[in-house]
Parts: sequence; structure tokens; C-alpha cells
Amino acid sequence: MYTSSPSGDSPRPPSTRASRLLLVAAALGSLLLGGALPAAASGPAPTPGSAGWTVDLGPAGADEVNLAHTAGALRVASPAFHPAAAGSASAGFASQTEAAHTLSAPVNRVTADLQADLPAGASAVVDVRGRAADGSWSEWREATSSVPADLPAEAIVVQSRITLQDATAGARIRGLRLHAERTADPLAVAQPAAVGARVYATREGLVGGTTANGHVIKSSDHFVALPSGRGLSPNGSGQYSVQVCGPARCETAPVWDVGPWNTQDDYWNPSSVRQTFQDLAQGVPEAQAAYQSGYNGGHDGFGRTVSNPAGIDLADGTFYNVGLNDNGWVTVTYLWTSGGTSGSQFTTWGTGVRIHSQANTGSSTVATLGGPTNVTVSCQVHGQLVNAEGYSNDGWAYLPGYGGYISNIYIDVPDAWLPGVPTC
Repeated sequence: MYTSSPSGDSPRPPSTRASRLLLVAAALGSLLLGGALPAAASGPAPTPGSAGWTVDLGPAGADEVNLAHTAGALRVASPAFHPAAAGSASAGFASQTEAAHTLSAPVNRVTADLQADLPAGASAVVDVRGRAADGSWSEWREATSSVPADLPAEAIVVQSRITLQDATAGARIRGLRLHAERTADPLAVAQPAAVGARVYATREGLVGGTTANGHVIKSSDHFVALPSGRGLSPNGSGQYSVQVCGPARCETAPVWDVGPWNTQDDYWNPSSVRQTFQDLAQGVPEAQAAYQSGYNGGHDGFGRTVSNPAGIDLADGTFYNVGLNDNGWVTVTYLWTSGGTSGSQFTTWGTGVRIHSQANTGSSTVATLGGPTNVTVSCQVHGQLVNAEGYSNDGWAYLPGYGGYISNIYIDVPDAWLPGVPTC
């Protein structure tokens, strides 16, 4: 954990700047988790001429939730376990996020051949996502051997995630093989700007519970839960983040849990790609429609009677920071959905990094990045000189998705002045 500077931004150790560039160039699939720097490139080396590979189902450390490894197979460790935000409706939940796999050429379609023994009542789902050349990850999409996942953009790195639900611990995952290809007519799904919606927020609380990505909830935590795993960040990362604006202020927080109410309701997506409840308008959570207008008989996807219209859960720190004292309405921007904002894509580093309304640390904070986050930079200016850990830089990048400026020190490139980015 880095020590915060007086401005609240987390400074980078100077010795890591050049080495991090080499790591990113050598392993596009490596993850930045919780501001910690990886010791070595992760994921297998490219396999020229091959678009199929067998996934290693060995222990995945922080990216593994409630799994037991028995005789080379995966099982649910505790049939009573469920993610904190989802409640007992998802008892017997377990998941594993596999190492990212680097390919020799871009792909946009992935099939998954899962070898599993599933007794009655058990289910196993393979989701995949792709990382494009600009470093951005697509949403998670389910893939099977007969129905492939079409990625919204060509990717050079593919990652998979297995979710197992079993109330008896009798199910076994014995193997997984993926095949990736580039179709002649790549799917193109882009948003003109990051999607936003006005939704009802509830306080997650549940200190000591475990989220769907394996995070153990602490008091004053800063994260959110959304009712679909399509935008679930790996533990400790901010790869999928939202901006939540409440009565007092806005905060940028990572998506670390699945819920409330539903677990397959990606309501921020248009009907053409929405996972379920495709007859609802984009931006309307199923729980809201059930509560307000009796949609689905007033029940959620598990048949429970919906008692509030919640479309997002907020961890305690986020809940109170945005100015809520009780459950209420907030404006949420789903930052990873931006596809048409003009600018260059970069990744930030560190934790607790502030975005300011002007190019100086004395101006108001418009958002705070909980961890490494993919951002769009439209332009840059010379502003206040920032000194941190031996670096001095007066460059500030403007992030149109947040409406504010971030010191160039916290953009994960070695250059003080961002390459290819115009002056504002």
C-alpha cells in the first residue's frame, strides 16, 4: 500500500516506472490489483498459429471464491456460501477467474467446452471477456460449445471465469478448453458516451461478509454491487467502475459484488444485448419495474417479492460519502460502457487518486478512483506543478467521462507529457 501524499493522491515509487512499461509491453494480460505492482508478467506466452487452449484450473489465489480442489476437479467448498449482496437466493456459489491468455492475432469470438458433472439443481457458467489493444476490457459474456460469445471489439487477450452454483457440493468441474477466432464480420457494439441512469440505492452493509469477487467487506468500504456479473471487477481492481452521484457529492467506486435482488440484470445495456428482461427499457432495473408497476408479478428473478426498487447496493463508505443517510435515489454512470468519447485510452495506477475540477490540487474533487481504472483522455494542459516521490510534473489530463483533471503522474505511461494527446 502506498502512502498518500498531502493531496490525497497515491504516489508511485520512482524505480517502478520504466519496469512497469516493460511489463505492460511484455504481458498485456497482466492485472493491476489494488494498486499493487505485479512482480512478473502473468498469463501464458502467445501461441502462434493456435487459437485453442486448455485452461489451467489450478488454485487462482485472490481470484477464486469458495472453491475446493479435489482430485483435479473443482467443487463448491461450502454449499451454504452466497455473495453478500445476492443473499441466500444464490447459496452454493463459487467462482474462479482464470489467468489471462495472450493470443498471436486479434479475435472477436470465443467458444467454451466445459467438462463438468452437474447433478440436478446445479449449474456451471463460463463467461469470457477480451482485452483490446488500448488496454480496455469488454464486459463478461457467457460462452458455450454451441453458442459462442461475440466480443464487441477485437481482442488480443482473452480471459475466462467459471461460476458454479451447487447446494450439495456434488458438482464437479473437470476441465475447460477455449477456442478463439476472428469472424469475417466482427460485431460492433459501441455507446456514444458512458451510460447513465437514475436508480434507487440501498446500503449493503454486511461487514464481514464476502462479495462475489472474494473481497471481505470492511467498515467504511468503497465499492458497489450491481445485479449482473457482466460488470464484476476482479478482487482489488477497478476495471469496471461506476460514478455515483448523491445529494452531497460524486464518487467513483469499483463493482465488487453482484446484487441487489437479481444476478442477471444488466439493465445498463440495450435490449439487443441485455442478459434478461429484454422487454424493459434500458436503464430500468427489473427490481424497480417489479416494485413500481408490478412487472413479473412484483417478483425478482428468483421469485421473491420485491420490497424496494433497488438497482445498486453501496458499501458503507460510498453510501455515506455521497451524502445518503437512508436508502435513496442516485445518479449512476457505468464508466466502462463509454465507446464513442473522443480521446485516447489509458490506465491509471494507485488507489485513492483524485480527479479535480481544475488542473490543480486546490480545486474541488469531482471523483476519486479506488484503484487502477481505464480512462479516456481528450486533452492535456500545463497546470499546478505536482511533486511526488522524486517526480515533478505540471501536466494534467482532462477526463471527459468524469468532467475533471488528473495529474499526468497517475497515468500509467513513462512520459510526463502524454504521447498523442493534444493540448486543451
